[in-house]
Amino acid sequence: MIAPSSVAASLLVALGGGTGALLRFHLGRAVGRLFPAASGAFPFATLAANVIGSLCMGLLVGILARHGSDKGMGAEGWRLLVGVGLLGGFTTFSSFSLEILNLWERGDPALAAIYAAVSVAAGIAGLFLGLTVIRIAG
Repeated sequence: MIAPSSVAASLLVALGGGTGALLRFHLGRAVGRLFPAASGAFPFATLAANVIGSLCMGLLVGILARHGSDKGMGAEGWRLLVGVGLLGGFTTFSSFSLEILNLWERGDPALAAIYAAVSVAAGIAGLFLGLTVIRIAG
């Protein structure tokens, strides 16, 4: 099947992203209700979203590798709707995990480790920098 047009691709990502964001929001609420005493002490909802999103990304990649071209809208449409949109809206950690695995499976475990370490360190540094700028500007 032909790849979706730019407009169709954008609509698939938007539909999936909105759905993923809603699912993430409701997961956070559900975890807070299930574990009210622990919800402030440890980010269980984020951990759950990261693990669930990574599991779903693995399932999606496996399904698309095995059956992608025979799934109606085609592998690219499903990748955009579910992988980029839904899982991107739910958690970007699933994409991060997939990228590390891809680097590893391509025979470059050192680059996978560097990417993981730099991503985590730079992400934390970026958050700290942004928060510091706002606090100083105050």
